[in-house]
Amino acid sequence: MEKSKKTLAQLGTYGLMDHIKNKYISSCSNILAGLDEDAVIEDGDPLKVSSNTLLLEGIHFDLIYTPLQHLGYKAVTATITDILAMNATPLNISISLGIGNKTTLEMTEELMAGISMACKDYNIELAGFTPSSSLTGLTLSLTANGKVSDNDIALRSGASTTDIICITGNLGASLMGLHLLEREKRVLKSKQELKPELEGHEYVLKRQLKPEARLGINSILKEININPSSMIAIKEGVAAALLLLCKASGTGCRIYENKLPIDQNTLKAAKELKFNPLIAALNGGEDYELLFTIPLEEYEKNKDIIPDEITVAGFIADKDKGCRLITSSDQETDLTSPGWGQNNR
Repeated sequence: MEKSKKTLAQLGTYGLMDHIKNKYISSCSNILAGLDEDAVIEDGDPLKVSSNTLLLEGIHFDLIYTPLQHLGYKAVTATITDILAMNATPLNISISLGIGNKTTLEMTEELMAGISMACKDYNIELAGFTPSSSLTGLTLSLTANGKVSDNDIALRSGASTTDIICITGNLGASLMGLHLLEREKRVLKSKQELKPELEGHEYVLKRQLKPEARLGINSILKEININPSSMIAIKEGVAAALLLLCKASGTGCRIYENKLPIDQNTLKAAKELKFNPLIAALNGGEDYELLFTIPLEEYEKNKDIIPDEITVAGFIADKDKGCRLITSSDQETDLTSPGWGQNNR
């Protein structure tokens, strides 16, 4: 077997996905889309949609400051966001749980209580539960299933030049919440008798610990007769989401710094932490918002009834124009994402 000349670090997350797809994954007649999308789409009437999420202790969460109920809720949010990003409706979810030797029955029940609460809030069923022992701490693997009609499906590859770029909610809050929690963790480790300085930051802390999926957006768009030409989940920053969408669509884009939706609570936390809020918005993870495009003429007809929770942040451009950020000083700069390379999708 021929060895790869690149390392995992050189490939990055998306480059590795492309590498595995091209080398090992064969096409299936009933699979309409897979690795190039947020979820796998299987042929049917309606189309079947499924997504997977893997959360590892020490990588994706820290139990020192993460309540188990919140972790369970967040895990469901992360998984169904991929379903929502296909303009689909989530139906059920299954979980496989790797239980470490420090995890008690009471802890397991707390985690599952959060999962159950999320299922109730999102009106989906908990369809399966498979526990196993783990030598590397707590591990959560979730699979969500959903459905969507052929007319409503939204792919990353559907954007066209002059389409308007829309973003739900706001960006960067989750990262600021994480930095605050990490700061207080360092204080605890220093063994100083200091009171945690978290007061006034409830919003960003909630966005990190117990984010909520944008469940109603798809229905709202349908009610006002807007059909997204493309859509993607914002999980690793809006820059990564846009680069993925533009690559799939064969386009470029222009996005405006002064149009990016950043909450005042995020700006407050960023100021306290001396962190650039633009970096948080562009490259911060775990926002679990949706980015979608709509044709210009469709936007013009409906712009007065687009809800406030949706922000217009830019437009799709020709591929040869590249993916660029227009700064508040009206300068253009390349849109980049950590780990992004020419082999990344």
